Amino acid sequence: MNDAPSTVPPIDFTRYPIDGRDDTARRDIVSKCRQDLSAYQYCSLPVFFNIDVMEKEAERAKTLLPLANPANSRRNCYLQRNGDPSLPDNHPRNIMNPARYRMIAADRLPAESALKQMYFWPLFQKFIAEIVDEPVLYPSEDLLQPVNVICYGEGDQSAWHYDSTNAFTMTLMLQEAEKGGSFELAANTRNGPEDEDLDYMLEVLGGNRDRVKTVSRSAGELTIFRGCNSLHRVSPVKGDRLRMMAVFVYESEPGIVGDPEVNMTVYGRTGREAIA
Repeated sequence: MNDAPSTVPPIDFTRYPIDGRDDTARRDIVSKCRQDLSAYQYCSLPVFFNIDVMEKEAERAKTLLPLANPANSRRNCYLQRNGDPSLPDNHPRNIMNPARYRMIAADRLPAESALKQMYFWPLFQKFIAEIVDEPVLYPSEDLLQPVNVICYGEGDQSAWHYDSTNAFTMTLMLQEAEKGGSFELAANTRNGPEDEDLDYMLEVLGGNRDRVKTVSRSAGELTIFRGCNSLHRVSPVKGDRLRMMAVFVYESEPGIVGDPEVNMTVYGRTGREAIA
């Protein structure tokens, strides 16, 4: 699904010289991000994109809202809308929480989008691969997932969840909410689908915030986190201004497409069909 032009994206190269103009500074940035990702399960790069570009992309997303999927459901932390009757009622698979937002899928974004320019730019892919300690990253071949925009209005929120099995999640804040819309992360609630800390998970799902971290998300800020092993959510948004965030999905091997059940939950489509 490489339909983006080869244009160099409008990254703040003075602050983040990932184009090779300052190799020492670049290595320092990568090293700091890797340390933070290891210690806290997330790292942040403030003002990564030029603010005027963020505003243009936010305006573009607003024009696409009529095509967005109005996700509104109760789901468990595995992004499933149905529980497992063979497990106890208090098992995480049977604990459902509300999620409501509008999701603009990748196939709705035009090729000239600066978000797609960044996503497909080889030097950016190499930079992120070094941070997350992968030899190479591949664009998702799913029709819906590669780069998308999630929009939250008044009262919208995401439920506590994991990001499937992707080794990391990357987001770029386009526009902050007036109030609320905080990104909350409970680090290391599992070490993989078969190695979950159920007591810790139930603590978070039950409302205990003792080990929950609120992560800064300002406009233009790029955040990388281990959403596969750390429960996270967006708290309810308050106010008229939309909270708008781009989400980027890379894979560690080529040819990967998304789980149809997860796609139905998030995008309202499986990803196997053409744009309706």
